[in-house]
Amino acid sequence: MLKITIAQLNPTIGDIAGNVAKMVAAAREANTQGAELVVFTELGLTGYYPADLLDEPGFLQRVDAGLDALLQASRELPGLHWVVGAPLRRDGPGKRLHNMLLVLHAGEIVLRYAKQLLPTYNIFDERRHFEPGPDVAKVLRIGDTQVGMMICEDGWNDVAGDYAVNPFERMRDAAPDLVVSINASPSEIGKREQRHQIFGDASRRHRLPILYVNQIGGHDQLVFDGASFATEADGRVVYEAHRFVEDVTTLRFEHGRFLTLAGDTPPPVPAAGLPTMAFYQAQIVLGLTDYARRCGFRQAVVGSSGGIDSALTLALAAQAFGPQNVSAVTMPSHWSSAGSVDDSVTLCRNLGIELFTHPIAALVDGYAAQFERSFGKPLQGLPHENLQARIRGTALMAYSNSFGHLLLTTGNKSEISVGYCTLYGDTNGGLGLIGDLYKTEVFALSRHVNEAAGRELIPTAIIDKPPSAELAPGQKDTDSLPPYEVLDEVLKLLIEGDRLAPRERAQSAAFVAQLQRSDEGRALVERVRRMIARNEYKRRQAPPIIRVRPRAFGSGRQMPIAAHIP
Repeated sequence: MLKITIAQLNPTIGDIAGNVAKMVAAAREANTQGAELVVFTELGLTGYYPADLLDEPGFLQRVDAGLDALLQASRELPGLHWVVGAPLRRDGPGKRLHNMLLVLHAGEIVLRYAKQLLPTYNIFDERRHFEPGPDVAKVLRIGDTQVGMMICEDGWNDVAGDYAVNPFERMRDAAPDLVVSINASPSEIGKREQRHQIFGDASRRHRLPILYVNQIGGHDQLVFDGASFATEADGRVVYEAHRFVEDVTTLRFEHGRFLTLAGDTPPPVPAAGLPTMAFYQAQIVLGLTDYARRCGFRQAVVGSSGGIDSALTLALAAQAFGPQNVSAVTMPSHWSSAGSVDDSVTLCRNLGIELFTHPIAALVDGYAAQFERSFGKPLQGLPHENLQARIRGTALMAYSNSFGHLLLTTGNKSEISVGYCTLYGDTNGGLGLIGDLYKTEVFALSRHVNEAAGRELIPTAIIDKPPSAELAPGQKDTDSLPPYEVLDEVLKLLIEGDRLAPRERAQSAAFVAQLQRSDEGRALVERVRRMIARNEYKRRQAPPIIRVRPRAFGSGRQMPIAAHIP
């Protein structure tokens, strides 16, 4: 029998001393429960992913100091083995570092394993800093159990064929009793179920029980959901840790089975995870909470237009910060409807958020008059519309600078995709909460927020009104864009394509195929494609957005700006 503690922690990138403190506390808890093995996550010492911090002067020396502190702590707990992830130097040609798994015991490093498969796609860029490890399996006997060690991507190539090497083949030949995989697997819709399928299939194929330990936390665009799990040799997922929270739990591994510390069978693990909208809400709130905490913000401000995007952003911010720490600012212009201002008042009353009023009509008039005096041409049409958005953006940044609030942008994925936003206006801010949600998903999540709260937080009047930027008389989004029910299906296929879940991809592909049966439909798809390409320069200058889908704007979609658009 082997008692194993899963240390599903929330490390902060670069905070090595803080991460060490978390790890030592978890190890001490494991020791009090009689564990012989405590398992931390991939690059848990530095947080994942440290990126070019790895090149900063003194960073690796701090890594060394952190590892020394862990070794010293392990001397004080001689009955416990520690599985730790850290970047370590290497000799020879190639990159100067390995992404390492180390096993510490009684002040010594008793096993070293270098990650073999280094992901360099989508949001990953590990080959930038690390050299792949050798094609070997590493196994360590702890008590009467042979434990094999792997790191994250090493387990994802069993049938995929994305790499020439399959670490599971060597692991199967080594014939351990148990495989421990340490991970930093970012969360997205469907990712939990994908992990279960891939590692469950590998367990069954190779007759190897697997313990999969994952980190949690928000780190810039990425959110890690934890959801560590265990599979037995028949491929069944028999244990799952909590999702979106830290979880330090001790299990027993006995005769190929995972049991609770008391020796009972763990509760059944549901095949399906959270419903889509509940997942989006949990992911965004954790992403915002950690982003603000790590950047030193305790309060947030949002421009409240009376529309659905700002309403949802305010509701999510209120959940993350507490309503007493969120400010809303309504900035009516000549074209703002009375209903929009009234809807902002009702929304903020429902949420318990303070609403400030900052009219911009006089500012717009003054700016436009001075522009004509200076340049001899009146401001009209699109430049005049964008001026209103930029004045609002300037006012919100002034509020942020004056009061220390984090300004949250309110753009959704549909609008960001086609450039239906104003650079240096509504794109101003430090973080976008809903920038990876299509507009139709914004409506769905708003309804879910109300349902989850059991009352109307976001007024029905906001959810039901036709979307409008209100920058010109009688303006509606559909004056410039196809209906969102049409646009979103086209965008999904053009932006995410094969990365969509099979069912969602089939739906979007069928929808677009139907459109392309007519000249008008083909022209619409082509227009959207060109709008996406033309507006890359706007997205490049926009704030980071919290990623919830397989392909988000930012590091997961790297497109040139100055490129020929056929």
